[in-house]
This record gives sequence, structure tokens and C-alpha cells, in this order.
Amino acid sequence: MTYRPISIRQITLHRLIMRLNHPFTTSFGTFQEKEFYIIEVEDEEGNIGFGESVAFSSPWYSEETVKTNKHIMEDFLIPLLFEAPIHHPDEVSERFQPIRKNNMAKAGLEGAVWDLYAKRHKLPLYKALGGNKEQIDVGISIGLQPTVKGLLQVVEDHVKEGYKRIKLKIKPGSDYDMLKEVRMEFPDIFMMADANSAYTLRDVAALKKLDELNLMMIEQPLSHDDIIDHAKLQQQLLTPICLDESIHSLEDAKKAIELGSCRIINIKIGRVGGLTESKKIQDYCKEKGIPVWCGGMLEAGIGRAHNIALTTLDQFILPGDTAASSRYWEQDIIEPEVMVDQGVICVPKKFGIGYDINREALEYYCVEKKVYTESHYEVKIQN
Repeated sequence: MTYRPISIRQITLHRLIMRLNHPFTTSFGTFQEKEFYIIEVEDEEGNIGFGESVAFSSPWYSEETVKTNKHIMEDFLIPLLFEAPIHHPDEVSERFQPIRKNNMAKAGLEGAVWDLYAKRHKLPLYKALGGNKEQIDVGISIGLQPTVKGLLQVVEDHVKEGYKRIKLKIKPGSDYDMLKEVRMEFPDIFMMADANSAYTLRDVAALKKLDELNLMMIEQPLSHDDIIDHAKLQQQLLTPICLDESIHSLEDAKKAIELGSCRIINIKIGRVGGLTESKKIQDYCKEKGIPVWCGGMLEAGIGRAHNIALTTLDQFILPGDTAASSRYWEQDIIEPEVMVDQGVICVPKKFGIGYDINREALEYYCVEKKVYTESHYEVKIQN
């Protein structure tokens, strides 16, 4: 069957604010509301694809924010999508190349095109990406807790739920002693620590103590843009370092692996600029024997669905952060919501992202909506 290229008729940006069920605390701070964009792309035949931009309201994880995402999408990226028909979603990242960085804005739009492409070709998104797993293992990410006693209770709850890996946020002064208490209480669980760049090489002694605790990995202990110091640190640690914030592209991954900066890589779709770049990184890591896993950005259901599809690729051999919708939201914006049974998600078989959009919930959480068409930009140029 011959498929016509995608001609985009309109793009809608929905700005949502959703409240987390529980406050989430990292080394950067605490928040309970997530503001973000849902991107809806419609072709001339009426097919619709959905993406989610994962930037936060403040630039604490990266330089991008919800406001900068709108600016970049509206003024630069959306016009590029109207320039010509799209034969394959891989073309989107190529078309976006003249715009530097702003990967979360790019990934949100590209993800919507991938969903649209899969639906037009009557494929689940995971098969369109080349994935082959019918179920994926997932873990849970637990923010910093006020007390160790409270943390132990949270860990126990998630261990009983069957999550395959427990990730604990750490920072200087809240690391070894806290992790040791968890390890003593749960000697056999798969456990890792996420530092979110809270340490420097002056903290080598403190980080080396973590080798005693049989951790799967320490995620991004040093600066968010570093691969040099991480290489020095990895040489002194038995525990594998996993890089997160330092990896924005395939080139970053190549350099980090060549330098020995890490033994594991966390791939976040938004951080690396989309599904196409995520695939390239996982392909290279497979070639080099570097395990990868899919990190979370407190996504709502659409972003969560994209993470599930990506995790079906071969080299995603470690449990990711894609927990159940109910872990974060009173009501998600997809139907059915993402369900986890004993640490496993069954990959949906429906075309596209595999979930229906709960339009009522989408409208309920939406605080701003704007529709863009090609004529919108023609008028803008004429003015």
C-alpha cells in the first residue's frame, strides 16, 4: 500500500496545569503542580496525533521552560512543519536542525507527528518505532522525604506493588545514612540513587561510601553539563554512573561512552529532542553494550504513552520511570490510564500511542488553547 505524505492542516497547543497527588522533592526543590503543553497535530484527512512537551515552569532541570516552549514552537518550529509535507517522522528532526537546542519543544511536536504517522499506517507507535516487546518492566522514582521513617514506608508500599526498581533522590547530607537505612530494611531490592547534579569532585569520599550499598547505579552525581569530571569519578567508583542531564544528543552519548564517563545512560525523549534521536542513541548504546532505560519527567498520560513505546526497543534492558498514572494524578488525560501490575506494563496494541484521549479531562485541566494553521503564518508574514 502506498501512503501519501502527511500534510498538516492545523496544530493546537493546549496549556495544562495538573496537580500531583503528592509533592515531589529533589535536590532542586519541591513542587506539586505541573504546567505543560499537549500538542495536537491534525492532517488534511482528519487524523490526529498527540505529543507532550515536558519542560517545567522554572528552568531548574534545563534552560527550557513552559513559556520558552510556546515561544519556540509558535515562532519557529510550527512554521517549519507547514513548509512541506512529511514523508516520515525522522524528517521532523532534520527540519528542526536550524533551531539550536530547545529539545523539549522539538520533542513535543515530533512526538505528535510520530503518533499521527503510526495511526495513518495503522500501527501501534511501538511497532512504528521498531519495538518488539509486548510488556515492559518499570520502576518508581521517590522524591526526598521529610523523615527516614516516612521514606521506609513509601518504599515498602511500592515494593509491595511489585515495582522492579526503586529510585531514591539524594543530595549532600541526605545520602549514605538514608540509603543505608533503606538497604538494611530491604536487602534484596534493586535500588539506585539520583543526585540531579548535586555533587562535585570534592564529594568523592562521600560518593565512594555508596559503593557499600550494592546500588544499581548513581544517576548524574556531578554537573548537569559535564562528562569530564564524571569520567574521573567513574574511575574511582565500583558503582556504575548513569548520565541523564549531560546527554542531549547522539554525539553527547558517543563522547561520554568514549571517555568512560558512564556505564549506563538514561534516555529522556524530551531531553534529547524526540523519538528519532532517542532511537539513534539506543542503537549506538546497543552497539557498545551500554544499557539504557527511559527516565521520567512527571509526564501526564500522553508523554507516558510515548515513553512506553520507546521502552519496547531492544537496548532498554533496565526498568524505567514510567509508573502508573494513579501514582501521580487523580485523573489522567488518557483512557484507559496507564496501569502497572507487579512492576509490568502491558504495551497497548491500538494504533498510535495506544490510548484514547479523555477530552473531558483535557478540557478540564486546560488553561489556554491556541490553534495554528498555515494561513496564520501567511497573514503574519504579510503584516
